[in-house]
Amino acid sequence: MALNFANNNSLSAITTKPSGLSGGSMNLISTQTASSSATISFTSGIDSTYDEYVFKFYDVHPQTDGVFFHVNFRDGDTAYDAVKTTTWFRALHSEDNSIANLTYDAAYDLAQSTSAQRLTGSLGNGNDESISGELTLYNPSSTTFVKHFIYRGAAYFNANGAFDIFSAGYCNTTTAIDGVQFTMSSGNIDSGVIKLYGIS
Repeated sequence: MALNFANNNSLSAITTKPSGLSGGSMNLISTQTASSSATISFTSGIDSTYDEYVFKFYDVHPQTDGVFFHVNFRDGDTAYDAVKTTTWFRALHSEDNSIANLTYDAAYDLAQSTSAQRLTGSLGNGNDESISGELTLYNPSSTTFVKHFIYRGAAYFNANGAFDIFSAGYCNTTTAIDGVQFTMSSGNIDSGVIKLYGIS
């Protein structure tokens, strides 16, 4: 497979894409905007159309100080209680430079639990404080394999500083996941936008 270059042979001069090169596209399925919302639930659009779904979070702001942003999954019933095994770690740096560390936190992971998965550490609710990031859910309609997910996000923690957060795991079920719900551990999601994309 050959690339077509202009005379200067630089990558910026590529004029056509090789026919054998494929690339996915993000297809917006739905957008939800929080407004003192107890939950943000995606109850449609998660099906066998795509093998990969991405939720993007834009300035999600908690009503209450010192709370955690959570996710849970629905596996064909009405409840968001899919059994999960997960892992969680984060980097943290405070504004005054008094805290700077990288930590695996066993208190934030799950082992065969139906509880919601924490996606953040303790969040701040000041007017300028929020979280942004994304969660990817893989092949949720499979009836053969468990359903893997990965979260990566940035957050303003309530002691004034930056979180860089990594969480991953799987819903330990061969039943299709057909709904995803986001909550705070206490109080409402005061504001913010969550978008759901399918990756083709």
